[in-house]
Amino acid sequence: MIVNPHGGLKNGFSILEQVKPIFENNKIELKILETERTEHALDYAYELDYTGYDGICAIGGDGTMHEIINGMLKRPDKKQLPIGLVTGGTGNSFMHDLDCLDPVKAAKRIASGRLRDIDIAEIDSNGNIRYGFNIVGWGMPTDITILAEKFRWLGGQRYNVASIIEVLKYKQRLAKVIIEGSIIVGDFVFVLGCNTIHTGKGMKMAPLAQINDGMIDLIIARKASRIKLLRLFPKLFSGKHIADPIVEYRHVREFSVVPLEDGSLNIDGEILGTTPLHVTMIQNAVSVLV
Repeated sequence: MIVNPHGGLKNGFSILEQVKPIFENNKIELKILETERTEHALDYAYELDYTGYDGICAIGGDGTMHEIINGMLKRPDKKQLPIGLVTGGTGNSFMHDLDCLDPVKAAKRIASGRLRDIDIAEIDSNGNIRYGFNIVGWGMPTDITILAEKFRWLGGQRYNVASIIEVLKYKQRLAKVIIEGSIIVGDFVFVLGCNTIHTGKGMKMAPLAQINDGMIDLIIARKASRIKLLRLFPKLFSGKHIADPIVEYRHVREFSVVPLEDGSLNIDGEILGTTPLHVTMIQNAVSVLV
C-alpha cells in the first residue's frame, strides 16, 4: 500500500488508519510504502519485486494512479499486479466513474479481490511514450489548468476565473487532427481524448465513455464566438456539451494532433509533454481491484 502524506488533501495516513481494519479483518497483510517525492509511486511500481504479492494499492487520486500505471507498464520484466486505489486525492475521476468516492467503500472492494480489466492509452508526445487511463488533452482546458495554478489563492474559483480569461483571449489554435486515417484541419478550442466519463472535479466530459471497450471517446471543439464558448463551458459538468453544434464526439481507437504551434498536454490531470501527439488504445492493458 503506497501512501502519499503530502498529496491531495494531505490526509493519506488518516485514511490509512480508517481502512487498515478492513484489510486486517479480511486477513490481508499490508506492506506500507511512503512516498517522499514526485514520481516516487512510479519508481515503486517500476522497481519493486512483485514476487509474493497479490496487488499494488495506493491511497491517492488520479495522479497516483497515473504514476503506478506508468511505472508498471514500463517495467523491463513486463510483470504486473492488480492495482487497487483507495480514494484520497483532489481529483478522483476514475473512482467517480466507478461510483466509489468513499475510501472505506474502496478498501472493501479491494479486499473482495474482484478484478476488472481496463483499457490504457499509449501516448506518444513528441517522441516520448507515456500511458494514460483517464484523459489526454490539448488546447484551452490545458491552458486553463496552467493559468489556474497562478490563481491558487482564489481556491476552487480559480478554474472559473482562468476559464473566462482564456475565452476572452480568443487564442488561435490551428491544427491537423488525424482520426484513423481521416484528416480534419481547422482552428480548435480543444481536442480531448477520454477513457473515463468524468474529468477533474466532476465534469462529465465524455458521458458515453467506457473504461473497457477498447476505444477512446474523442471530443473536438471547433472555434466559435466568445459568447458561444462561455455558454459551452457550464455544459461540461452535465455532459450536454456533446449536443452543442461546435462539438464533435467520436469513439476511436487512435488519433493524432499536429498543431501549427506546439503546446502542452494534459495527461490524467497533469501537465505532461507536448505536441505533436499520437494516441493508441490498448484494450484490457491492466487489471484493477474494484
